Amino acid sequence: MKRFSKEIALGLAGILTIGILYYGISFLKGLNMFTTNNVYYVAFDDINGLSKSSPVYADGYSIGVVSDINYDYKKGGVFVQIDVDKDLRIPAGSTAELEKEMLGTLKLHILLANNPREKVHPGDTIPGTSNSGLLKSVDEIIPKLDNMFTKMDSILVSVNALLSDPSIKSLLGNTEKMTANLAQATAKLNQLLGNDMPKFTHKLDYALANVDTLTYQLNDKVAQLDVERLMTQVNGTLSNVETLSKKMTSNDNTIGLLLNDPSLYYNLNTTVTNASSLLDDLQNHPKRYVHFSLFGKKDKKK
Repeated sequence: MKRFSKEIALGLAGILTIGILYYGISFLKGLNMFTTNNVYYVAFDDINGLSKSSPVYADGYSIGVVSDINYDYKKGGVFVQIDVDKDLRIPAGSTAELEKEMLGTLKLHILLANNPREKVHPGDTIPGTSNSGLLKSVDEIIPKLDNMFTKMDSILVSVNALLSDPSIKSLLGNTEKMTANLAQATAKLNQLLGNDMPKFTHKLDYALANVDTLTYQLNDKVAQLDVERLMTQVNGTLSNVETLSKKMTSNDNTIGLLLNDPSLYYNLNTTVTNASSLLDDLQNHPKRYVHFSLFGKKDKKK
């Protein structure tokens, strides 16, 4: 009886040891043997090396682990079994995404949809996709960098060929000489300005002082003018001119009559015409108007 008891004790100890070992391994894998989680399935075309016990995240929080991975030999594709917290409610329309990190590790993310009425029931399948994350961006950048380096290499070759041209060296030498001459000219200009600038400034101040004096004198002369008296005289002159103009256009005075009476023009024109005829007749027949004799005038016979 004692012998049988030892065998039973050894058997129970072995079973307990195996149980503890299995639980420890499961615990290290992230599987909780004493809690009941909800099981879901995620369908992938390619899992990129995802393994069991990989963590499952939702909104960056660990909600479970990958408990099993099965391949569909008939239709193709991979079904990943995940155990997640039973308190998590997965809305209908949610998807799963594999994200590959820089070190090559994979994370399974549940992208929760915004659907407060419907949910995914345990045992249902969630569609999954792959996302290379930063590695995808690096893969896209590398060809661009390669193309850029090729162009930079071509540019450097062109620059080296340009710099090796003798004409460029001559141009750079001329530029250096021109820069030296410009620096020398600038130094001379600074020296010239340093010597003559005080004299020029003194003359300019003197000229400005003369201008101020002239302006002051001119303002004084203008202030001394009797503007009111001058304007009175101007107004009087204009009044006299206006009076004269009225008299010249009026028939009440001699000047007005002479300027405005048309008969005076005709009479004067007639008189001039008669005088012209008289002069013409006097020139043509002077004897009619002048009687001259050396012996005296003879008496006409009666």
